[in-house]
Amino acid sequence: MRRKPLFESLALIVLASGAMAAHATDWLQFGYDTAHSGFNRAETGYSTATGNTILYHYALPSGSDIGDSAPVYVGNVTTASGTKSFLFIFTNNGTFLALDASSPTLSVLWSKKPTGGGTTTAGFGSGAIDPGLQYVYAYGFDGKIHKYHIADGAEVIDANWPEVSTLKPDVEKGAAGLSIATAKDGHTYLYSVTDGYIGDQHDYQGHITAIDLASGAQKVFNSTCSDKTIHFCKSGTAGCTIGTNDCASRQNGIWGRPGAVYDSGTDRVFITTGNGPYDASTGGLNWGDSVLALKPDGSGSSGGKPVDSYTPSTFQQLQNTDADLGSESIAIVPPPAGTDAAYQHMAVQAGKDGCIRLINLADMSGHMAPAFTGGEIDAVDLPGGSNCATGDDGPEIKPQPAVWVNPADGSSWIYVMSYANGSAAYKIILDGSGKPSLSQQWTAGNGTSPVVANGTIYYMSGSKLRALDTVTGVSKLSSGPWTTTSYGSQHWQSPILVNGRVYLFDNANPSQLWVYQLDGAFKSGFD
Repeated sequence: MRRKPLFESLALIVLASGAMAAHATDWLQFGYDTAHSGFNRAETGYSTATGNTILYHYALPSGSDIGDSAPVYVGNVTTASGTKSFLFIFTNNGTFLALDASSPTLSVLWSKKPTGGGTTTAGFGSGAIDPGLQYVYAYGFDGKIHKYHIADGAEVIDANWPEVSTLKPDVEKGAAGLSIATAKDGHTYLYSVTDGYIGDQHDYQGHITAIDLASGAQKVFNSTCSDKTIHFCKSGTAGCTIGTNDCASRQNGIWGRPGAVYDSGTDRVFITTGNGPYDASTGGLNWGDSVLALKPDGSGSSGGKPVDSYTPSTFQQLQNTDADLGSESIAIVPPPAGTDAAYQHMAVQAGKDGCIRLINLADMSGHMAPAFTGGEIDAVDLPGGSNCATGDDGPEIKPQPAVWVNPADGSSWIYVMSYANGSAAYKIILDGSGKPSLSQQWTAGNGTSPVVANGTIYYMSGSKLRALDTVTGVSKLSSGPWTTTSYGSQHWQSPILVNGRVYLFDNANPSQLWVYQLDGAFKSGFD
């Protein structure tokens, strides 16, 4: 059994001896929370000015391959060998590893490797941990989502589990992370999305599978032939017929690191598609390079349409130049005080064209209905780009942004990274009528998907971990081992920050796990 988790605050208890203990928080899915903000509000009370250190690092077991994603974490789990903190990572050869997060030497608590049509390739997404803290879910090479007991890895196998995510794992895969959210009706859903293998080849269609965790029932929404709410079969195989259980259209994969993003304000789940056909505005049912809003159970509206949609007016050029809008998922942005009532539900959507778009989640195209183009609140180019107007492939934005609310003034900030074209911090500003827009505040170097805690933004860049002040962009790591010790290179990896420690995997083969200890309340260690 676990003690009750604490997600939104970190209580420090002063003991009689004068020492301090802390209630643990957890990192249950990509981006920390159901909005995948990357902002861990529970991390308070330490400084990054002095005392930071590389606590330990070690390579994953030989043959386990590269952990090309972000880990997830749960602490204080009772196991047969004592209380453990678990770190989970899915590697490129299909291995799902449960590691002892407190061990300074390699300690694999358990591992699983479902076999199937999936192949070793770059980029499989993060797992997700059930809010009840008893189970962890992971994608498998058999195209299914597997449910494991956290403590010992025992798999749940019954009439529902494992659950199908794709019927053709040799051409479709789960590069994005699994996500979990509880809707306003009290139902908790697990979301799995698909895309293709690198190169955009073969018979793949992006889709979302929404699984009700209480009943095991699932619903499917396809980004091509969206009137068919089924898992498509692989073209050319026995019994696979276009128009019945297959779709002639291809692509429209969902590549963003978090996968599906649930917004509690609108009670909708959002997916963002990449390159592929778009014809919805002319009566079709293909939704390439679009943000689609669905009901929390993964269903759309009548006629095979989503509940709402946003598609840039440059959609055709995005397709022509391989400038996937869906290289990222949306980043939900809290409205600062004074925001007009019409803009209380906002998100940023960036893509490989280097354009950062601010959209209204309650009215995505300005028509209160799906299948229109344009309608964003604001659009700005990442520094060095100029493609918002053209849709050309530009300063490619692939990492997922982080979103932070400044406790000093309630302002909303968005941190947008790219792997090769720098990064920028944006602040939401309001005009005289309360209409929001994006205002660039500072720029920095290249980076992975960032995380934010204690007024600091952390990300991987140039084989080092970076830590910048959230408001000024000034580095907080001017000396010490962080600045002199390099890990291996990175691809789609990104760090997490939980309980005073930063955990990250590099792109070595096999990956190395690096653990950094922060200063302050956690200086003497937490676990």
